[in-house]
Amino acid sequence: MNEKKNRSGTILLGVAFVWFTTHFGGGFASGAQIYSYYVRYGIWCLIMPALAMLYNTVFFAYSLRFARKHEVYDYRSYNNAFYGKFAPVFSNLFEVLYICVMCVAPAVAFATGGATLAALTGLPYLLCTFLIGIFIFIVAIFGTDLVRRVASVLSVCIIVGLLIVYIPNIIAGFPQITAAAQSMTDQHLPFGDALYSAFLYGTFQLSNIAVFVQHAKSFEKPDDAAKSMALGFVVNTLMMVMVVLGLMTIYTDPEAAEQSIPTLFMVQNGVGASFMTPLISLLIILGAVSTAVNMVAAMVKRICKETKELQAGQKEKRRFQVTGKEIAAALLCCLADFGIAQFGLLTLIQKAYSMIAYLAIPVILIPYLIHMIATRFDTRTRRQDAGQNAGNRSGK
Repeated sequence: MNEKKNRSGTILLGVAFVWFTTHFGGGFASGAQIYSYYVRYGIWCLIMPALAMLYNTVFFAYSLRFARKHEVYDYRSYNNAFYGKFAPVFSNLFEVLYICVMCVAPAVAFATGGATLAALTGLPYLLCTFLIGIFIFIVAIFGTDLVRRVASVLSVCIIVGLLIVYIPNIIAGFPQITAAAQSMTDQHLPFGDALYSAFLYGTFQLSNIAVFVQHAKSFEKPDDAAKSMALGFVVNTLMMVMVVLGLMTIYTDPEAAEQSIPTLFMVQNGVGASFMTPLISLLIILGAVSTAVNMVAAMVKRICKETKELQAGQKEKRRFQVTGKEIAAALLCCLADFGIAQFGLLTLIQKAYSMIAYLAIPVILIPYLIHMIATRFDTRTRRQDAGQNAGNRSGK
């Protein structure tokens, strides 16, 4: 019994960390996302991350519960089941949204890596994103399997690295945090603006449903989804608030608002700069590269999807070969991401992510709210079926 309980708890925690590692990327590690959507809106930054993650928790738990209950674990099958008779419209709209995410997310990774390298070396941003792009292209072609194998370890290393960087700076910078809180309070920044920013942040995160539904298969029962996402809420909220507090240590610095890598700026002006600057820079670049490699590889797979199943021997041989079509597709993706990255990290995070949020409103937010109400959180169908079955029996 205890073994089964421990296994269930491990699964719940594991899926919760899938949410965090998906949420966590170069934009998060750099601090640019948190500063852009929360810190610059004043004192409300202390509570808005929790509200945004609570919003995500409801939708992610609902989607995972639906996937487990109806046993649909790839996002296309899931969408067809979820949208029902409207699937021909909304499943294809979701595809458009997903492609936008697959273009913008790696571009943000390019921009994050390029901006970090530029800040460290003083080289032009264009050259730095080009160098990062070459590295991502090579790894996407020849090292995708390696990245996947070390993804979990890399995520743990980045989380530990963030704790090492942020906690000492928060402790040492507590007077600056207090001063920032006072300054934020004196500015009287509107609550509505902060709430809307958090709403946009949470809404563009909804596109991650496409990534999550496959993990619902590991749950023993549909109701495990809510428990797992509750754990995810705690992990994501605590990490976001930690980053908020860390960035508040530099809030009163006039140069802080102009930084594309706020975390790096915090470290350079905080404790242990000589040790922590190269540490956080390496972690940010590794996080950005791993995100971009996975995204580029996924796009290559979509473009070069094979029409026929390969036989076992061919599959084994195929593992060690890269076709010209795959190289061309990876190059095309990297060139497109490199071009998009030239808009700059802050522009991509503030504008492109918001654009994705606006696209997600009619494709995900509104249909999901209607689905929740119409099906009473996916319980009404079961009752109707029971009633129909009873009616049929009585008719006989």
